Amino acid sequence: MRYLLILLILWSCQVNTEQTNSLPRPKGFNRIVMPPAVFQPVEKGHPYRFEISKYAQVIPDTAEIGNKKKIWKAEPHWIYIYYPRWDAFIQITYKALGGDRKKMNALINDSYALAYKHQGKASGIQDYVMTTTDGRKAGLIELNGEVATSLQFFTTDSSKHFLRGAIYVKTATQNDSLAPIIQFLKQDAIHLVQTLRWQD
Repeated sequence: MRYLLILLILWSCQVNTEQTNSLPRPKGFNRIVMPPAVFQPVEKGHPYRFEISKYAQVIPDTAEIGNKKKIWKAEPHWIYIYYPRWDAFIQITYKALGGDRKKMNALINDSYALAYKHQGKASGIQDYVMTTTDGRKAGLIELNGEVATSLQFFTTDSSKHFLRGAIYVKTATQNDSLAPIIQFLKQDAIHLVQTLRWQD
């Protein structure tokens, strides 16, 4: 009995020592389990076709932005590929070129200018050219850090069509904690570009 009492006293001292020497744990992020990638073709009626995630829905862009001097309105074939599960979307804008190479070059320059507007908040920006499986080219601009958009992209057939896209996650959370969602959206955007076909 005496030995049992001594053992209990020693054990309680050890527990107290461990409690006083413990350090606070660093803050962690919730574990986000992503679903498997499954794709479906985007609805007809646009000058482009591509595949989107089955977890997304297509919403027409009806935005109007501006002031008394100038109102900017969304154009036909501008859409949001919306992911309701994460309140995130890929915004798609489209312009017909009509064979105007100056217009195409201006749109490419605008795409870079829009991406680099985030330079103040981005911890890094990397742009590169991606070659699709069928030999088409697409410009991709990746932005790191606490930015509203983590990937922007554009592609053109150099004569008739120009398409630009940007990923947005509307949740006001640190991008580190949203990393699985952002990575999922980036993969969807690249799949979109890989499966893009122009409808003439």
